[in-house]
Amino acid sequence: MNIEMKAIKKQHYLIAIVICVACIIGLCIYYFVGNFSQSDKTEYVYIYDTDNLDDVSKKLSAFSTERAITAFRLMARHSGYADHIRSGRYEVRPDESTITVFRHLKNGHQSPVMLTIPESRTTDRLAGALSKKLMLDSASVAILLKDSSFCAKLGYDPANIVCLFVPNTYEVWWNTSLDNLMARMQKEHDHFWDADRTAKAKAIGLTPNEVCTLASIIDEETANNAEKPMIAGMYINRLNKGMPLQADPTIKFALQDFALRRIYHDMLTYNSPYNTYRNIGLPPGPIKIASVAGINAVLNRVEHNYLYMCAKEDFSGTHNFAATYQEHLRNAAKYSKALNDRGIK
Repeated sequence: MNIEMKAIKKQHYLIAIVICVACIIGLCIYYFVGNFSQSDKTEYVYIYDTDNLDDVSKKLSAFSTERAITAFRLMARHSGYADHIRSGRYEVRPDESTITVFRHLKNGHQSPVMLTIPESRTTDRLAGALSKKLMLDSASVAILLKDSSFCAKLGYDPANIVCLFVPNTYEVWWNTSLDNLMARMQKEHDHFWDADRTAKAKAIGLTPNEVCTLASIIDEETANNAEKPMIAGMYINRLNKGMPLQADPTIKFALQDFALRRIYHDMLTYNSPYNTYRNIGLPPGPIKIASVAGINAVLNRVEHNYLYMCAKEDFSGTHNFAATYQEHLRNAAKYSKALNDRGIK
């Protein structure tokens, strides 16, 4: 009888243990293995260097369940994550478990961002664009891009530092430092300026930085990529003859007034190294980040004998070209009349 009772008790203990283990497994599955997100789309969480566990939990709570957050905080406290939070941009897919999400954040497994370098007119605007996509402070970036020592370490100066940026789209980490970003841009720049492009620049008598400077002016002259090699040929003709470029976009840059629709004679005497009416040759640096189309237009310019151009009177965005000043004056008169007829000041 005692043997039977002991056997029954043993069975009861085993059943109890199995039930306890099953409950523990069930709770683990419920808290740790179940889906972390309650969203039906991929979500992204951005974690800063200054964030603590409460900050991270709050950001995750925007799309996770209360159960998942409880499990996340529990794992964070017992793994040391709370004391070693890694900044970054993290992807959370709808089908990912809580433990998977936690591992990604703990191990710093980020999701990269696609950073498009814009054709910015100023370093301030470039800094603002970078800060919108990366964990960078726009004011700090703007200050460094104007700092001679910072630019010199990269082989540039504040006037031509934008030559380093080729306006393409790149895959980068959201929390990359400015130093690392600039190193990446240098690598992309060197890749872009391959042997073929470098040889073409040398054949024209320009450095890559000078090509970018001229290309930036051409980009501001027209958005018509098909016409850019013609304009490039005209400006190179003027450079070769020692004539001032007399490019209206440089006046806008000198005045820092990009909304100007008409350049008046009194503006042409403005004292600035970027005023290509007063100064012969190229300005100190680009008046914007040159486009790839603009750079290629300079490297593959159309060879002709034109020395002048004026916007067409039909406002098509293209130009009338002239080989003589007299012909240019006639073109300019037509355009000036069109401006007056439209009341453009």
